[in-house]
Amino acid sequence: MKIDGMEVNGPNEEILVIPRKDNDIVFKAIGVQSYEEFDALVSAPKAPGKRTKDGFKLDLKDPTYREQSDLFGKKRFAYTILVSLEPSNIEWETVKMEDPNTWLNWEQELRAAGFNEIEVQRIQHLVLEANCLSEDKLKEARERFLLGEGEE
Repeated sequence: MKIDGMEVNGPNEEILVIPRKDNDIVFKAIGVQSYEEFDALVSAPKAPGKRTKDGFKLDLKDPTYREQSDLFGKKRFAYTILVSLEPSNIEWETVKMEDPNTWLNWEQELRAAGFNEIEVQRIQHLVLEANCLSEDKLKEARERFLLGEGEE
């Protein structure tokens, strides 16, 4: 695909380099292109219903439903982390992409590998940066565009 003659060639990519004494560790993150795989592997929870005098009403306060919704959200975030970090070629020991029940292990594995709290947060931030358009990014892109327009 081209836009204004320029080829669009993939998702946004962000890079984080974590210093280590022997070798710096490079994390690359890209934006998640689709959640189709996630949706195929993880079903959204459904709230139970109640018959009331006003008709059938969903019980969004049901404790089991709330617990399942919380777990669903955590798995979706873990999926985002794992898919975004795929360009980093991480060899997970307990995380298996085909098994959603293992996805929540990503943070525990990073900690077991020696990453501290701040480093894990920076990795999370990297993933969020790759998956969002912040106002700062938009402003920077606008300025680059306008600078290029001025040169023409």
